[in-house]
Amino acid sequence: MRNDPGYPGAFAGLLEQDRPGDSLGSAIARIGERRSYAAAYESLTFTVLTRAGRELVVTLAAQPVFDLVRSTPVARRIRRRVRHRGGESALIGLGRRTLEPADLIRIDTQTLRNGLDLLRLGANDCGVLPAFWRTVASSGGRFDLLCAEMQHEAAPGTLLIEVMGGLEQAPPDAIHEAIQHFETGSLGMILHIAPDPGAALRLTQVRAQCLAIDFAGVEHESARDWQAAVQLIEAARRACSHVLLLNLRPDRGLAAQAAGATHAVFAGMDPVVV
Repeated sequence: MRNDPGYPGAFAGLLEQDRPGDSLGSAIARIGERRSYAAAYESLTFTVLTRAGRELVVTLAAQPVFDLVRSTPVARRIRRRVRHRGGESALIGLGRRTLEPADLIRIDTQTLRNGLDLLRLGANDCGVLPAFWRTVASSGGRFDLLCAEMQHEAAPGTLLIEVMGGLEQAPPDAIHEAIQHFETGSLGMILHIAPDPGAALRLTQVRAQCLAIDFAGVEHESARDWQAAVQLIEAARRACSHVLLLNLRPDRGLAAQAAGATHAVFAGMDPVVV
């Protein structure tokens, strides 16, 4: 595993942010200002054969992650889509009924290997890769992920694992124990939670580096909708020093930063397939 003796935590070191109150006044002063959040990204596709003999098609796309204070991309996040051959989604709800734990581990390890190749991290770069909670929660799954990461030991930069699916049902103590295995050297972890203030606040004692919330399912277009979105962001920021919003409307970037969000992947960016 890559090891940096001076590494204080991936987000804390590379994507450092002040508390929202420190820059709130300046953000409000610019609330009517429009900014451009634009950056091209790439995608690739590979296949995975399940233990039941079904072929899965996995598509990875590298999206820019913007620092909301600086309005500039500071990392790239791999978005993953898993489908059966033929087009239907292979991930139905949190149960993922058609896939066994070994299938999820295989998807995660191949995502890590292919995702690192897609990210092509440089010494000062940061990349975000997805993994299922069921993989991270098991000792065998953690071992396989860390072994896959070690195969890219010579790759520079910082790698963050975005854990998703099932965190809402997991005890905070179990989450805290699992993430400790991924917070060494230049490796860190992001917890992808449901868009619910309670889901954020229950993780206050976990001491996660970053919480990620998908705003695709959060109404944040009108002023009335935005009031509830602000409460969600504020709850996440009380639980964690870094908050990453996914599929955020670009015109809400400044308002999200004023509410306490630190980073965002914006909606409405079409991938460039290579």
